[in-house]
Amino acid sequence: MTLVNQNLLDTVETIARRAGNAVMDIYARDFSVEEKDDKSPLTDADKAAHEIIVQGLAELPDGIPVLSEEDVDGFAGPDAKGHYWLVDPLDGTKEFIKRNGEFTVNIALISQGRVVLGVVLAPALHTAYVAAQGLGAHKVEADGTRHRLHAAKKPEPGGRWRVVGSRSHPSPALEAWLARLGDHDMHAMGSSLKLCLVAEGRADVYPRLGPTSLWDTAAAQAVVEQAGGSVAQLDGTPLNYATPAQTLNPHFVVWGR
Repeated sequence: MTLVNQNLLDTVETIARRAGNAVMDIYARDFSVEEKDDKSPLTDADKAAHEIIVQGLAELPDGIPVLSEEDVDGFAGPDAKGHYWLVDPLDGTKEFIKRNGEFTVNIALISQGRVVLGVVLAPALHTAYVAAQGLGAHKVEADGTRHRLHAAKKPEPGGRWRVVGSRSHPSPALEAWLARLGDHDMHAMGSSLKLCLVAEGRADVYPRLGPTSLWDTAAAQAVVEQAGGSVAQLDGTPLNYATPAQTLNPHFVVWGR
């Protein structure tokens, strides 16, 4: 039996939407903010989305283990075939707290270190990005309309690069990288939406020379790759998820075609 198919992708999208509804219920009212050991914020929405996603994935027939940002210690490792779910229940918690809408629910399926399915839901923007190996990548609008995604080609020589970058994590290393890139326009955005902008052809490149974790990137990487783009480490090798015990990503760059 094929690991990924349209039915599985649709089911995961439904789970993400359930989590997104819970997130938006909390977004609409006052909520508490805690601080985790790494000083990152944690809200009621992170917890509620985590519970919904873990329960939904547990109901699937294959019993694939789940690595969620909100329960790293509960993950015993991939199954015997190298499969596991990789989840960020609320990516962009800082954006959620700022109430700027730039936060997402991320669910990815990993097979032997490669991401083979991903759903990125932006509930406040009424938008989802869904992708799976062999099925392409699509943007789902609020009315359910689906558009096939195609990453943009590089600018013509002498053209300006459309760069998307982090709203919360600027750095001197990034400024130096951009200086080498050449003429460019920068658009700041939070969460995994940055990768999705490259996937849908609205940006040419997203350099990330700061800290991220596996769950921040996996789902959106599926979208980028199925749209014809790439998510590569600085040495050019694809960003991979073969060693989930090491939860931090190396620096990487998301490219269009």
